[in-house]
Amino acid sequence: MHRTIPLGFGIVAVLLSGSVATGDVLILRDGQTIRAPILQESPERVVVDLGFDVLAIPRRQIVDIQREEQAATAPSQVRQTEHLYSTADLPPISAKQLAERFGEGVVLVASPAGQGSGFFISTQGHLITNFHVVEGERRLAVTVFRKVGDEFRRDKYEDVQIVATNSFLDLALLKVNLPPDYTPTITYLAAEDDLRDGDVVRAIGNPLGLERSVSEGLVSRRNRAEQGLVYIQTTTQINPGNSGGPLFDARGQVVGVTNMKIQGGEGLGFAIPTRYVIDFLRNREAFAYNSESSEAGYRYLAPPERRKPEPPPFLRPDVSR
Repeated sequence: MHRTIPLGFGIVAVLLSGSVATGDVLILRDGQTIRAPILQESPERVVVDLGFDVLAIPRRQIVDIQREEQAATAPSQVRQTEHLYSTADLPPISAKQLAERFGEGVVLVASPAGQGSGFFISTQGHLITNFHVVEGERRLAVTVFRKVGDEFRRDKYEDVQIVATNSFLDLALLKVNLPPDYTPTITYLAAEDDLRDGDVVRAIGNPLGLERSVSEGLVSRRNRAEQGLVYIQTTTQINPGNSGGPLFDARGQVVGVTNMKIQGGEGLGFAIPTRYVIDFLRNREAFAYNSESSEAGYRYLAPPERRKPEPPPFLRPDVSR
């Protein structure tokens, strides 16, 4: 029988002082990490081998799980905020490492009218996408790409809730009802606004339905003004279907949300800076989804045209008098 121990700072400090130097990395809600091989997983707990003991950690205490092969790109410190998103100190990574580390955190958001991209920000299933991806829609589906062994598996979830929307910022917050045995890979938002012209950035998304496509480019202009807002202009290839996907910096932090490009131009893509996303999340109750609003996720259909030109009987004059 496994022991379940309340995880406080003192307990974690003891666990980290053990001799286990390799294994999977479990990131806890308080920002501490445990590195140990995982022996067993269930919807309620994760069991790890500490070398001198076996410990069962409640699933609700775990923010993220990084497999042993991801150790080189593991964050040294994770800070989970009360506003759903998390930040982390990440080392520089290559485009290949980025795809391996965060590819599972990028999803495809589909509706009867089209599709776009999105990315998980919480283990409870919250994700960010563009408002124009969900505008006028009430039936949404989210497809995740789960890595099982050396292969990716497509799982589609149709229980998707629109939590908040902001049409001016072109942002939407969704929540997917995920099965209890699946903890999504979350992405980390950049806490500092230190992006500069010429910095390397990368996008992961689903352009034209080509799932989990990775592209790389530069920041052409970090603060391009457009209609009262500031956008990140980038040479990273962005096409229809990329909308709502993350734009990463060289460390794997999300610095923007890709949302548009200039038609007829090459390498003229744009992304919403993360600072707007953070403000949107911090004030999400002000932008709570309202199904009665014309800007909510409902499509209002035009009434059908009349087939007969003459007025209906109840409007016709009474000629019997």
